[in-house]
Amino acid sequence: MSMNREQKRMLQRQGAIGADGAPTRQPRPAPAPRQRDERTPPKQFLREVRGELRKVVWPTRTEVVNYSIIVLIAVVVLTALIAGLDWLFGTAIINLYE
Repeated sequence: MSMNREQKRMLQRQGAIGADGAPTRQPRPAPAPRQRDERTPPKQFLREVRGELRKVVWPTRTEVVNYSIIVLIAVVVLTALIAGLDWLFGTAIINLYE
């Protein structure tokens, strides 16, 4: 393995190689293959899903309405901006080639 002096010094400080450049650490053993777990029955799965959904903090009706209005206004403003820029650039290109 070719390495420069800086890499060699860094690896020596970390204890990965000795003074002669030989590796000092033993390679990690490969992890043992895991056994496949049994599948969760549908009834237990649905029970766990219900339990997780109970933990969710759901927004109130007024929050949903307020956020929906904000999103609707943002969509209208951005659509108008993009349409205006499209018209402006289209007109400029048409006038450029006339």
